[in-house]
Amino acid sequence: MATKGSCACGDIEFQFPGEPAATALCHCTDCQKWTGGAFTSNAVVPRASFRVTKGTPKAWDAVGGSGKLNRHFFCGRCGSGLYTELEVMPEQTCVKAGALDGGAAGLGGRVDVEFYTKDRVAYLGPCGEGARQEPAFGS
Repeated sequence: MATKGSCACGDIEFQFPGEPAATALCHCTDCQKWTGGAFTSNAVVPRASFRVTKGTPKAWDAVGGSGKLNRHFFCGRCGSGLYTELEVMPEQTCVKAGALDGGAAGLGGRVDVEFYTKDRVAYLGPCGEGARQEPAFGS
């Protein structure tokens, strides 16, 4: 069974098979700026099985806290953030949970890890019960 997602205007659609390899929240300042929110929520899936099935996303590159490239993909029409390909994770794609269709943004209630907790906004505590708390990526 495939999980599907799309942007707000419907110009871009994507899918991936099966369940995510992991679910993660990222509190880094790059994700905060990119989303205009306190963090990103992500379904981490194998890059080889992730497919854009409609449209062509635009991309924006940023250098992450790791010093490596983070390529953010978004809809050029409505601006919806869709997914990120991180140079530090060349085999994975971080799909933005808010872009998942059918109410899947909740990631099935599962958060495996929260990254960049050192940058977490002061009004939030840990968001995922039992989620591993990492001050940075790979710390």
